[in-house]
Amino acid sequence: MVKIKRLKLGRKRAVGRSLGKVTTRHKGGGEKRLWRPIDFERGKRGITAKVEAIEYDPNRSAKIARILFTDGERRYILLPEKLEVGAKVLSAVDAPAKVGNALPLEKIPVGTEVHNVELVPGKGGQLVRTAGSAAIVSAFEGKWTHLTMPSGEVRRIPAQSWATVGRLEGGERKLRRIGKAGTKRHMGVRPTVRGVAQNPSSHPHGGGEGRSGIGMSTPKTPWGKPAVGKTRKRFHTDKYIVQKRKRKNE
Repeated sequence: MVKIKRLKLGRKRAVGRSLGKVTTRHKGGGEKRLWRPIDFERGKRGITAKVEAIEYDPNRSAKIARILFTDGERRYILLPEKLEVGAKVLSAVDAPAKVGNALPLEKIPVGTEVHNVELVPGKGGQLVRTAGSAAIVSAFEGKWTHLTMPSGEVRRIPAQSWATVGRLEGGERKLRRIGKAGTKRHMGVRPTVRGVAQNPSSHPHGGGEGRSGIGMSTPKTPWGKPAVGKTRKRFHTDKYIVQKRKRKNE
């Protein structure tokens, strides 16, 4: 009998505590989870695989597909829409641009929806991995590919970076109604107390007489830092942004 490599591993979760003390608010408890390693690199090139099963993964928003390669190896990949059990997927430079296949961005036609996009060629997919999300290949510029991100931002990505064709399933996830507080506790989310309901020693919004607002100050975090407005930090990858995302008030 052929021994199958385990696809689910034990994992010790950080539940918002260090040395027994709360270090991250609103996190703790929750159901025990097994870790399922995902093949973000799609590094098994030129070998066809069949979708064996579709599974739920408690560690991410999108569902995952268990694929079986012709050489007998099994792996997990993110599940795009319209990929069903029994379908064939391929990761190759000359693979057709159909749902579930992985190939370099330079080989994908303009207007195609993609996910699990590499920022650095060979590092594995880092962008567009949330349920229901997809980026669109919008243009080619020399050694760069222009991608329209789910936020509307247009970004330059190396043309040699790999991506998987299709939109990730789970777009209806945002319509889910939690229903009760206990469900949130099962998800590992602890209660949140509004800043204005706390003491002034506990939060910048605290104190005051009766039901008071946040006062004259701008909204802040419990540590006194601005929480509303342009709070995004600058990253070294900002130079690859061709067009910034549109904000709600613009």
